[in-house]
Amino acid sequence: MSLSLLPMNMALAASVVVGCSLLAERAGPLIAALIATLPISLGPVLVFIALDHDSAFVAGSALGTMNANLTHAGFVLSYVLLAQRHGLAVSLGCAFALWIALLLAIRSFGLTVLPLAAVTTIAFLVVHRLVRPYLAIRAKPPAGLSRYAIPIRAACVAALVGVVSGASGHIGPQWSGILAGLPIILSSLIVILHLRAGGPAAATVIGSSALGLLGSGLGLAAVSLTAVPWGSWKALGFGLAIAVAWNLMLLALSRRAPP
Repeated sequence: MSLSLLPMNMALAASVVVGCSLLAERAGPLIAALIATLPISLGPVLVFIALDHDSAFVAGSALGTMNANLTHAGFVLSYVLLAQRHGLAVSLGCAFALWIALLLAIRSFGLTVLPLAAVTTIAFLVVHRLVRPYLAIRAKPPAGLSRYAIPIRAACVAALVGVVSGASGHIGPQWSGILAGLPIILSSLIVILHLRAGGPAAATVIGSSALGLLGSGLGLAAVSLTAVPWGSWKALGFGLAIAVAWNLMLLALSRRAPP
């Protein structure tokens, strides 16, 4: 596998974690969540796959990532609810355990692209509705936080993304896509924000990501459907355009909404 883009992928993952953490405190949870749900880390991983495999493999990988992305709905909902009363270990640990259980359950159904896209749409709309009561808290930076806390955690994220990217080309397309869809960015944001501002404030950012994750799912569906007829690069560009346009639409709608 070509490793020419691996340092960039790791640096992007670290940068988005740090940037979203600061935006959550200064610009609000919605903007942080919309940036976090863009395919900033996922995109380069799929690029790695496209560099080393044909378009059919890319289509299968996008389908695998759709499965992983759908399980983010349970991850988001469980963390938001648990973080209101529990600490980081319990909240994040239970959310990740549920993510794994849901992933195995969803994969057992063997859904194709269109049914999976429909389930993704329903799931994230329901989750958004359920977490709305918890989205009013703004994160505030506490006093006395070590200046090394965020860089150290960001480095851990970069290392994890590097491992995922390196392993993705050595297994089949479905599991390559699932590895690409691991909730690394969301988990890292949880670690930073839960310790910096508390569970309820961190839950505001994670809960705000539900609709953005829906856009990611729709973009992945587009990649899976168009990779073979259009070619990998056109399909990846189309999927990226859908995800970006979706989040820009969400931002525009939020600014037009009454206070």
